[in-house]
Amino acid sequence: MINICLIYSVIFLFFSVSLFLTGLNFLVTDLVYFIELNLISLNSSSIVMVLLLDWMSLFFMSFVLFISSMVIYYSSEYMHGDLKLNRFINLICLFVLSMMLLIISPNLISILLGWDGLGLVSYCLVIYYQNVKSSSAGMLTAISNRVGDVAILMSIAWMMNYGSWNYIFYLSCMKNDYSMKFISFLVVLAALTKSAQIPFSSWLPAAMAAPTPVSSLVHSSTLVTAGVYLVIRFFNCFNETLLFLLLFLGCFTMFMAGLGANFEFDLKKIIALSTLSQLGLMMSIIALGEPILGFFHLLTHALFKALLFMCAGCMIHSLMDCQDIRYMGSMSVFMPLTCSLFNVSNLALSGMPFLAGFYSKDLILEVVSLSYLNIFMYFIFFISTGLTFSYTIRLLFFTVFGNLNFYSLNLIKDDGFVMMKGMMGLIFLVIFGGSALSWLMFPFPYFISLPLLMKCLTLMVILLGGWLGYYVSQLEIGSSSLFLGNMKSSLFLSLMWNMPFLSTYFLNYPTLFLGNFYFKYLDQGWFEYAGSQNLYNNLMFNSSFMLKFSKLSLKIFMMMTLFWVIFLVFYYF
Repeated sequence: MINICLIYSVIFLFFSVSLFLTGLNFLVTDLVYFIELNLISLNSSSIVMVLLLDWMSLFFMSFVLFISSMVIYYSSEYMHGDLKLNRFINLICLFVLSMMLLIISPNLISILLGWDGLGLVSYCLVIYYQNVKSSSAGMLTAISNRVGDVAILMSIAWMMNYGSWNYIFYLSCMKNDYSMKFISFLVVLAALTKSAQIPFSSWLPAAMAAPTPVSSLVHSSTLVTAGVYLVIRFFNCFNETLLFLLLFLGCFTMFMAGLGANFEFDLKKIIALSTLSQLGLMMSIIALGEPILGFFHLLTHALFKALLFMCAGCMIHSLMDCQDIRYMGSMSVFMPLTCSLFNVSNLALSGMPFLAGFYSKDLILEVVSLSYLNIFMYFIFFISTGLTFSYTIRLLFFTVFGNLNFYSLNLIKDDGFVMMKGMMGLIFLVIFGGSALSWLMFPFPYFISLPLLMKCLTLMVILLGGWLGYYVSQLEIGSSSLFLGNMKSSLFLSLMWNMPFLSTYFLNYPTLFLGNFYFKYLDQGWFEYAGSQNLYNNLMFNSSFMLKFSKLSLKIFMMMTLFWVIFLVFYYF
């Protein structure tokens, strides 16, 4: 099975390098290719498959394939001993192919095929371990994403007004048309569900029930980035009201996820909430009118987030599937190489200068400082950036630098040679990828002219966030809490402002309560008494009455004859 994983990994890596070099050529020469494939031609009707190849789609496919090749190679050891490893690898390949179809589609029908393919395969991967927790998480994921699928279906129906589903031809010229406004609203709704923005955020941490290699793939470059990519493609048809709504929801998602990650103790859920925070950042900067900058952060984020999950998988693997960070600590002593990679990817996430995340994140914050934006949104941006470094420091404190709280007899060590090679393939891009991409994607650099205080504001909030993360960690080690032992406040924040309950119990309880009421008082109550039971009693009474006539027919006939004779006698005499 390792050989199959290696073959898939090499094939994906080859195509990744080829697509990157092709995308570089397209970027330099400013090329865009539309490829029309005539699938079926019957009389005067034909079904044509349209593919869009430009530098953006080629770069994105290259990154998806590169991360997928590393993840598949990593999975060969992480999932070693799994009886269904063949099925797992095939599901991952289907997942990647669905994402490919979505990326190169300028047509809403083929986008729906890739979109639904992602939803179906993600459900199969989330329920992979087949227990109660993964089943409920998979159902929450599937049902949340169905809202977006319905929105895409409705936008397909509205696109019939234009005579073609190739949306890319109508974005600018039909911008002020009522139908295009409605289609753009539906596309934003679909993107909010797939990228887990408020109010659809609860499925993203729940999807951590999937195996860690799946989480690495989902949270870096495939499932959650599909919504962001769709918003970038449809950006030209959005009006100002829709962009403001997107900005508002993106900012609050970023803030909510950053705050929740500071009170979470599950290692994978902390990283999942950090993904949610970065997705909010991407949506916000796209809503401010910078889709290329959002795409730049999308690519750099994919690199260090994939590595972050792979390092977390190594730790969980060595700690006998323990994911609680309170049991970890002193990992740098036992797993020095894994912790080095973990630290680098965490610092890249925080925006450490000259790592991959710095080039996109710092530029985004400076563009926000330069934008015409209200003070509330401005502070939400910078507070969320500080919270990012806060939960990063807290995570490093509990896992790498704190005291070991695991079993005294353990076998924690860097022994996964294949997993290490998979992670080492990503570390160079985490360090150098941001600078290389910034030189390639922006031939003319952004000119940012800010006062000294605003220029240093990013550094100030990051340092303040780091101090806050260290302070919160010290309080939690001392069996205290930031809210002085108020468990309800901590649970409220770690549960993302009770959003999982709002997404599940809030929707399920009224329906189940009304169903129980109907069943108890109507279906088995008055409807039963006045309806079926009453009808049954009447039919039984009438049939038994008629049965007496049929059984005593001769007696009744003679008696009726006698009555008739008596009647005649009295009538005539």
